[in-house]
Amino acid sequence: MSQLINHHPASFRDPSGFIYEKDGLVYRFVSTAYQADYDLLINSGLADQLTKQKLLLPFTELNENHTGRNDWYKTLLPQQIPFFSYAWEWSFEQLKDAALATLSVCKHSLQKGMILKDATHTNIQFTDGSAKLVDTLSFEQYKEGEQWIAYRQFCECFLNPLLIAAHTGMEVHKLMLSYPDGVPSTVAAQLLPFKTKLSPTVYLHVHLHAKLSCKPAKESTTKRKVTQKNIEQILQSLHDLIQGLKLPARKTVWNNYYDETILSESYLNEKKKTVSSLLSSLSYNSVIDLGANEGEFSLLCKKDAFVVSADFDSDCINSLYKSIKEQKIKNIVPVVADLTYPSPAMGWMNKERPALFCRKKFDVCLALALVHHLAIAKNISFVQLADFFVSVSDQLIIEFVPKTDPKVEGMLKWRKDIFHDYSEDNFEKAFSTLFNLAQKSPVAGSQRILYFFKKNN
Repeated sequence: MSQLINHHPASFRDPSGFIYEKDGLVYRFVSTAYQADYDLLINSGLADQLTKQKLLLPFTELNENHTGRNDWYKTLLPQQIPFFSYAWEWSFEQLKDAALATLSVCKHSLQKGMILKDATHTNIQFTDGSAKLVDTLSFEQYKEGEQWIAYRQFCECFLNPLLIAAHTGMEVHKLMLSYPDGVPSTVAAQLLPFKTKLSPTVYLHVHLHAKLSCKPAKESTTKRKVTQKNIEQILQSLHDLIQGLKLPARKTVWNNYYDETILSESYLNEKKKTVSSLLSSLSYNSVIDLGANEGEFSLLCKKDAFVVSADFDSDCINSLYKSIKEQKIKNIVPVVADLTYPSPAMGWMNKERPALFCRKKFDVCLALALVHHLAIAKNISFVQLADFFVSVSDQLIIEFVPKTDPKVEGMLKWRKDIFHDYSEDNFEKAFSTLFNLAQKSPVAGSQRILYFFKKNN
């Protein structure tokens, strides 16, 4: 029976249980070693409370031992997540909300006699419009007098990168890619400006940690006991500090794209009209919008379709995330992604966290005002682009921008034009080897063309 299941490569560290896949569904195995903690999680009402507050991923219990193991206690069927994103693909506000959700879960847990034993960003996912804890086995019984074991992990995974971003402008997704297990306090203390040492809370949670970590550990037979109230004060201190963090004001070429750099209002309106018409004629459940900017076209997708909106500009993704949060839009997950340097496979043997474009194939791909940036700014050929897009989706809505377009002329102004194959004919020829052309629509108010391709059978 155990041969029928596939253990998830990222789920091997916790003796309490593991994640596995069977018949296309993801399940969680709960071991007898976790029985007491699991029973407290359920019987205390904590799991139900957190689920209702949209802080914990919903799950149902199954009385089925798919594994055949003797240490089986429960099988859980969690709500299935259509697409996993990671902290190295999140904007500032996403990481901030993930941090606040973690603190809130821990606070509610203490009130029910439990506490989080893990506080890592990998336990949080954005689904149904909010950041949720997805690791049901992260809880353990709270014992009076014991410290919060996950405190340092929380600071490294959440507080430190958020502080660095807020005080220096560094992008959190790049920090997390460099430090996937969290930014150490010694690193954070070096990157933060001197004035942060004058803040009692930052000094306590970062600079004092860094100072103490540089000293050799002293053997001690007793540990300083802390009360539940002490831990609640720490949680509140972290919450207040993180809640008040903001990115420094800045402006990029892209985060005001539709206000200042767009060709004309008629162009934008016509493009929206054509894309909306195409989308309304298609049958689809999932969409990936590449080069999404602030999500103008992601918002045109039907509300019951799952949408991933990707852009390399973290400020655009940050703006999109704040917008959909404010509007309570639940079907869009924004991610920061540079298509020429997408998130790689990471973790043990490169299998714990799959590469960005290995996680899901989508029904529809939007690639609007994107091709010229890849072909000219990054020297990627049309043939390479066609190979890439066919691996992402079977249906493609893509925009071709000719050399005579003002944006392309601007890109070529300060460099030699070596792009002799960059033409409408060569674009169509390259894509026709893998796709069938279903529709071709010039966009009024511009020289640009919208194509709708379907993958060849």
